Amino acid sequence: MNKTTQQLAEIKLVGITARTSNAREVNPDTAKIVATLQKFFGNGMQAQIPGRKNPGRVFAVYTHYESDEHGDYTYFLGEEVKDFKSIPQGFESLTIPGQTYMKFTSDPGPMPAVCIDMWQNIWKMEASDLGGGRSYIADFEIYDIRSQDPQNAVLDIYIGLNI
Repeated sequence: MNKTTQQLAEIKLVGITARTSNAREVNPDTAKIVATLQKFFGNGMQAQIPGRKNPGRVFAVYTHYESDEHGDYTYFLGEEVKDFKSIPQGFESLTIPGQTYMKFTSDPGPMPAVCIDMWQNIWKMEASDLGGGRSYIADFEIYDIRSQDPQNAVLDIYIGLNI
């Protein structure tokens, strides 16, 4: 897993959400992320988002944190858009403010193990490992052409920092 610090500008997204927590996600009876993924991809929701900047580049965002990775958060799944002029019914908008991120890029591997392993490693890191304390404003995964092969997926995880 490679890491680099990056300053990103504001990102406008349109997609769907679920309120959950990491504790709920380990129990299949209370997990919501898989159901959100199935709804988004299974119902072809990507194609319904107007003004997509990079069709097929999906953001999985963790935002509106109650506290930190141990509390509730909103899971947002969607794509970057040019503007919020015409958001279809059933979709929500999210603006990720510009900030500094630690970007992690995975080695190729099977999904969802690649993603789970990355998060488990990130949760063990101290602020000094990240280059600053976590902001808990928005953290996100990016799924693009590199993640389409489920046996050799590569993804990026961005962790928002207070620096």
